[in-house]
Order: sequence, then structure tokens, then C-alpha cells
Amino acid sequence: MNCIIKYLFLLLFVAAGCAVSEAEVTVGAEQPDVYVPMLKGKKVALFSNHTGQAFGRHTLDVMLENGIDVVTLFSPEHGFRGTADAGEHVGNSVDKPTGIPIASLYGGKDKRMPSKEIMDGIDVIVCDIQDVGLRFYTYYCTMIDLMNAAVAHGKDFVVLDRPNPNGMTVDGPILDMKYESGVGRLPIPVVHGLTLGEIARMANGEGWLRNGAKARLSVVPCKGYTHSTRYRLPVPPSPNLRSMLAIYLYPSVCYFEATPVSLGRGTDMPFEVYGHPSMKGRSFEFTPRSVAGAKNPPQLGKLCKGVDLRTVSEEDAIAQGINLEYLIDAYRDLGMGDKFFRSFFELLIGRGDIRAMIEDGKSAAEIKATWQGDVEKFRRQRRPYLLYAE
Repeated sequence: MNCIIKYLFLLLFVAAGCAVSEAEVTVGAEQPDVYVPMLKGKKVALFSNHTGQAFGRHTLDVMLENGIDVVTLFSPEHGFRGTADAGEHVGNSVDKPTGIPIASLYGGKDKRMPSKEIMDGIDVIVCDIQDVGLRFYTYYCTMIDLMNAAVAHGKDFVVLDRPNPNGMTVDGPILDMKYESGVGRLPIPVVHGLTLGEIARMANGEGWLRNGAKARLSVVPCKGYTHSTRYRLPVPPSPNLRSMLAIYLYPSVCYFEATPVSLGRGTDMPFEVYGHPSMKGRSFEFTPRSVAGAKNPPQLGKLCKGVDLRTVSEEDAIAQGINLEYLIDAYRDLGMGDKFFRSFFELLIGRGDIRAMIEDGKSAAEIKATWQGDVEKFRRQRRPYLLYAE
């Protein structure tokens, strides 16, 4: 039954997006003529998950058919096949279709580093995974940890690049590194607009790896992609980002994860709604349930009253970048004061003063204005590392 549900979600995801850019963009993984010669004769560790698709199949299968010796798989948050809950402990296992061992990099620890034994058995780490372009999305954090491991053990690092679905936008404060965590690894804005290949290049060039070291990095760029491309993902990148609208709203609503407000986990509309049992004067209602990908969602089994964001168009969601009006709306409605926020909020937003601004009654526009200098600074700083036209 879970397989049927996942298949239906996949059909809905593709139907909603129509995959309009798929015919125009060639991802790095679909260029074996470039990367196979780089990897032949080497013992390869592949960092990927269910989003590692090439020619309608998993990149792992394409590599194996091309004679690449993949000896280890690294899995991120949600696991190698992408079925685990957000934050769920993911242990070591074996990939059943291929029999290749999976070394989990998301076992509940803040630093996701493979063991020396695993690193001694490989020559190169290949990264092929679909990111969504937000500082708190954990896939790039895991990539940075693997780059550090590659440096520490003298291994090569290769990124098979993929487009950033939020690549048209740069918005939000640059991370104050005292809030560095598993949901924020680099001094970049919340919406950074970079692909993973560009992040890897920037981390190398800016000295952001451990002790300012540089990885032996190669990137296989996408073809036909620019930062203005509206790239629609062919598969959901994680269990609760099931539509392009959810991906475009994610920069504005993820902060609810640090509050008691439900984002619709446990419903068929996660990250497209928000609500709480005590919100007042709301006609829209939903009840979170325990489902695959959201086994214990916030406000489980409780009738939540709130807001249906499915009325927001994709273009409006993109144009607003980070819109804190939703968060401020719920904060004022519930009247909980500082109890509304958990410490996780600062890790997500990346700065220590924004909570106080909300509590002091600042508007979303006033708060947004405080990070415009960060946005302009970052746009200049990232320019040497861009692989694609803006």
C-alpha cells in the first residue's frame, strides 16, 4: 500500500509540474561520456538518494552498466531510497537491488562523517543528489561534510550537478556562524540560488572547508540550465515536498518547524498549509495523521484551523522569496509570546535578532529590509563561482 501511495504522489508531482524543463536541461548524471573516464578504474562511493535519476533510471544503475566500480553508497536525510521521516535516524544497511553497502550519514549526529575504514576503501566520492536551494535543506550540509572527509583522507570529489529549483532567487540573512548546525553549514543566505556544484566551488574558493583546506574537486555541469530556468523536479526531493508550489513556499514557511504550528505534515498538502488547534476566526481546517513520511507529525490527530496556501500562485510564491507574513500572522493569532518559538528558530533563520523583531511588532517588510545588504554582498561574493548565467 505504501508503494501505491508513493507512486500516486509521484504522478501528482509530475502532473502538477509537467516537467517543462526536463527536455531542455541535461543534468550532470546524464553525461556519462564526461564522468565515466574520470571514474573508470577507481573505487567509487556514491552520495545519492531516490533523486539521483538519469535517463529515467537511478544514476547508480547507469554507473554500474558503464563499468564503474561503486563499492559504497552514502545516504543523506530520508535515506538512500528517500522514504525516512525528516530527522529520523537512518542506520547502515544494504541496497537490496544491487547488494552494495549503504553507509548512512544521517544517524542523528550533527557531523555526518564516514568512518576511516570506509574512506580507506575508496578513491573518489561522487555526489549526485537533487537539492532545493535552501540553507536549511540538509543535503548540501552532508555534501560539505563529505568534502571535508575527502580532504582529510586524500580522496577526489566529483559533483554531478543538478539545477536548483529556487535558483532564480537570493534572499534572507547570511548565516551567523555561531548558529552553525545540521541545518546550516555555511555563511550563505537562506535562499542562496546556487547549485550543489556551485556551492562546492564556493566552499573551496572561500576557504569554508575545515582549516581552509581545498578538496580535489571536479564538477560536471548541467547543459541548458541558467539561474532563470524554471526547472521542475521530476521526483519529489523528500517525502513532504510533493509539489513545486511547496518547494517555492518552503523559504517562507519552514520556520513553522520551530513553533507549535502544523505545516500540514500528515496530510496530503504538506508545506502548502499552516494551522493550529487554537487559531481563531479561520474557516480552513485540517487534521494531521500518522502516514508514511510523517509518522508523528506536529498536532497529530488534532483539528487545526489555519490558512490554505494553495491559493498562492507559483509565480507569486517565487516572487515573494522569503515572506514572514505567514509566521507573523500565526504568532499574533496565538498570543503565546516567546513560547511560540523554540531555539531551533535561530538555526533556521540564521540570525539572533529576528525573533525579537517579530515580538516587537515589526512587519515582514521591515524585517526583510534588514538583510538586503547581505543579499547584495552575497551576490557579489558568489559571482566567481557561478557555472551558469544569472
